[in-house]
Amino acid sequence: MIKKTNNRMIRINDEIGREISNIIRGDLKDPRLSTITTVVSVETTTNLSQSKVYVSIMGDKEEKDKGLDALKNASGFIRKELASRINLRNTPELKFILDETLDQSMKIGSILKDIENND
Repeated sequence: MIKKTNNRMIRINDEIGREISNIIRGDLKDPRLSTITTVVSVETTTNLSQSKVYVSIMGDKEEKDKGLDALKNASGFIRKELASRINLRNTPELKFILDETLDQSMKIGSILKDIENND
């Protein structure tokens, strides 16, 4: 199924991602959050009611779980800050989802390197 996304939604997703990244970096003081937490992408519904925020957190499984819990606990604060920074009719509810793509690509890269070294 092809997902139809218009330019307005792309711009909104980019802006939401940029601002959430700034809020995480500058305004959140939760010690559970890793120093390397990156907003990978954002998918917002067309009615602006919900946003899925995909984040990458560096560290082991325990650090990732703690970081994701910290983001989920701070979602109300982040949403309030987002509302003050972005002029939208509705500020979407935020759902944080851990994105494992970077870890998977690093694992595949090391496997390929091992295969190359064995040949």
